Amino acid sequence: MARVSVIDPNTATGEAAALLNAVQAQLGITPNFIRVLANSPKALEGFLGLYGAAGSFAVDKATQERIALAVAEGNGCQYCVSAHTAMGRHAGLSNDEMQLNRRGTSADAKAAAAVAFAKALNDNLGEVTTAEFEAARSAKLTDSEIVEIIAVVALNIFTNVLGKATRVEIDFPKVDLMDARRKAAA
Repeated sequence: MARVSVIDPNTATGEAAALLNAVQAQLGITPNFIRVLANSPKALEGFLGLYGAAGSFAVDKATQERIALAVAEGNGCQYCVSAHTAMGRHAGLSNDEMQLNRRGTSADAKAAAAVAFAKALNDNLGEVTTAEFEAARSAKLTDSEIVEIIAVVALNIFTNVLGKATRVEIDFPKVDLMDARRKAAA
């Protein structure tokens, strides 16, 4: 059970109602973490702004989902692993690819560099080494793509922290975390 209110879109009012209705119209669903985030319409608005901007990034949606899976697994957020597994399938990722992504890599060379860089960012709170940065550059990631990867990591860290802190109920097909130690701590 979530530690904070899960806002019902049918009874929400004001700015929260407008934002929840917009999410429902765009996605066809209103995920529980969005309903939790609606406790602060300004926080939800900020999240939706960056999420919407990411739709126009040079880093494609499939690679964004790869990154989301690596970050969620690294942070032990079962809600986000479950959500991004469903979203990854929608973006065309295979189960085998998503398993690789959760380990911080990919079968696609450029995506592998992006995911490895994202994993390094997440694992080290942004303190990547020169070698990790140069590996991203060697894979022909542009400055724009590097900044976008940083933004995708930051967005996903936010959702991981929200999901874990509030213990929001998973409303996607549940996917277990790979690391049993993380499961035990949850």
